Amino acid sequence: MVECLNPVQARLNVRGDRLWQSLMELARIGATAKGGSCRLALTAEDGQGRDLVVGWMREAGLQIQIDEVGNIFGLRAGRDPELAPVMTGSHIDTQPTGGRFDGCFGVMAGLEVMRSLQEQGVETEAPLALAIWTNEEGSRFVPTMMGSGVHCAIFPKQVALEARDGQGISVAQALDGIGYRGTLPVGQLQPQCYLEAHIEQGPILEAEDKTIGVVTGSLGLRWYDVTVTGMEAHAGPTPMPMRQDALYAAAELMREVVDIANAAPFAPAGRGTVGEVHVHPNSRNVIPGQVKFTVDLRHPDMAQLNAMEARFRAAAARVARGTAGLQVSVVDVQEFPATPFAAHLIDAVEEAAQARGLSHQRILTGAGHDAVYMARRVPTAMVFVPCKDGISHNESEDADPVHLAAGCQVLCDVMLAQAGQAR
Repeated sequence: MVECLNPVQARLNVRGDRLWQSLMELARIGATAKGGSCRLALTAEDGQGRDLVVGWMREAGLQIQIDEVGNIFGLRAGRDPELAPVMTGSHIDTQPTGGRFDGCFGVMAGLEVMRSLQEQGVETEAPLALAIWTNEEGSRFVPTMMGSGVHCAIFPKQVALEARDGQGISVAQALDGIGYRGTLPVGQLQPQCYLEAHIEQGPILEAEDKTIGVVTGSLGLRWYDVTVTGMEAHAGPTPMPMRQDALYAAAELMREVVDIANAAPFAPAGRGTVGEVHVHPNSRNVIPGQVKFTVDLRHPDMAQLNAMEARFRAAAARVARGTAGLQVSVVDVQEFPATPFAAHLIDAVEEAAQARGLSHQRILTGAGHDAVYMARRVPTAMVFVPCKDGISHNESEDADPVHLAAGCQVLCDVMLAQAGQAR
């Protein structure tokens, strides 16, 4: 239990031990050999995880509503039912080799807030809501952050329902399969504000020895699919000057992606990543004829991100000109603008950390979160806590129970401040 410095607030402490136990119990569903979790969106394991958490939500006195794309909302009544709720939440779907805390901490922290308020008899003026968003990870179905995206009208409901996985199963079919295709119209439940607790998924807080990250906003992001097409040929008889080596050209462009992010004026805030590569025909003694790879560019300043994109596209054109007959195709895949969070909520998170005597610093998030979409609709903020070695999207992902409890406590304090404590 996090120590409360203000005696008046002592009865509003959350239970860090219960938060940890709940995280560990959820992690057993889809547990992996290396200590992580695999609950891809809308699989049987995701359904079991949903069943477990929804059961806990009902035990905490929450009214459950499920919308048409499977987003789950647990509502706690306030004294004034005319007020819009203060919402928190995240997701419980994981990467194929995911950890126990990404997304899950935000949901379990929100649940712990609800449990603590219930058992301590605390009433709020405004209602509270806990959200579990569908397919945040985007590992099984694209687009990523699907449930919050539909909720915020970023893309239509049918785009989500008709999306298919690698086996041809649609989101609609998968929702029906696990019993989580609800009837609440998407977007109908609109909160007055949204707060999300999360592990940092990066190394900054741990390196700076800070317990709480006060998140000020998110990096802008651009995703591309790149195809470099040359010509397959025998590795022995084909002279070097006569080759159309797609991999050689692709490697030059891949290096450019990283060099752009490291270059002035984009560094140190810029990010450039090639995360997926497919070589054809992928044979030891054949010169590669085609290479497909992904590019991920990020920056908190949209003008700088635009400049990074321009430099990348110029590099692609230069690489294409470098070898006769070579072709380079760059296709836009997805874009998130840089998103600032609400100033008054950022201040509220910072003030809550200070009141609890918790070390903290302001920080940007480099990852996509449901909060990024919610920020386009309602005032939004996030609470970060450190993760060991900055590792996430990995079975070895880890976090300190004390840090998790502290983040949950800050979340609780900010929710109460926004909802108004009646008694």
